[in-house]
Amino acid sequence: MTPRTHSDSVVVARPPHELYEMIADITRMGEYSPICAACWWDDGDGPRVGAHFTGRNVLPERTWETRSEVVAADPGREFAWIVGPRIARWGYTFTAVDGGTEVTESWELLPEADAVYAERYGADAVATTHAERYEKAVSGIPETLAAIKRAAEAQSPR
Repeated sequence: MTPRTHSDSVVVARPPHELYEMIADITRMGEYSPICAACWWDDGDGPRVGAHFTGRNVLPERTWETRSEVVAADPGREFAWIVGPRIARWGYTFTAVDGGTEVTESWELLPEADAVYAERYGADAVATTHAERYEKAVSGIPETLAAIKRAAEAQSPR
């Protein structure tokens, strides 16, 4: 059975609050993610619990948009959102360490995703869709973290 969670971490030579600000500015996610091309706040929202944003994802075979809700917005500690309708939870945690911050990106396929996938793609496609999403998280998280590290360490200290 395919795992429903995955996470990875990187140490970045910046303080937690600066990394939080970079990641909580979801309009920059297209700079970091290999799949998410762009994000924008809905209705002029911002990084707070309950705020919504839309993301445009691009793969060679398809482009799609998702609407997400921020579920954690604790400056310098955690930023996370749920992709609707309760398909997945993406999040970042920030831990001060010697030399900077350990940033952990995590992905969790929520239980409700199975019903969503069955409705969209058919019951026979649920396991395949689940496996595809897991593989994208496994390959995409290290790429995203590496891009965040490059961008953060290239900025001038505040």
